[in-house]
Amino acid sequence: MKISIALLWITGLAEAALAIPFIGGSLVISTGYAALGVMFVLHAITLFFCFREYSPKSGSILGIITSLLAWIPLIGWAMHLLTALVLIISAAVSGTRARI
Repeated sequence: MKISIALLWITGLAEAALAIPFIGGSLVISTGYAALGVMFVLHAITLFFCFREYSPKSGSILGIITSLLAWIPLIGWAMHLLTALVLIISAAVSGTRARI
């Protein structure tokens, strides 16, 4: 498995955890919004490996945008959910393409 695909799965599952309404919001607030900074760095690293390994980049770019806007309560929830879906679908499609 490529590093970029593994990172897409990891960031997708992390975004899905942050999209859980009360749990994700509590995590973000309890860390003083540092969780959004960590996700920003993870998405940037994932984007680097996606460029390097010619994997889909849209999920990581959307994740960076989400990390910047997720401090807005309802918009943050929707963006985390959308980003998680895009990342997980990108990882699944890339993973099956890589095996062929």
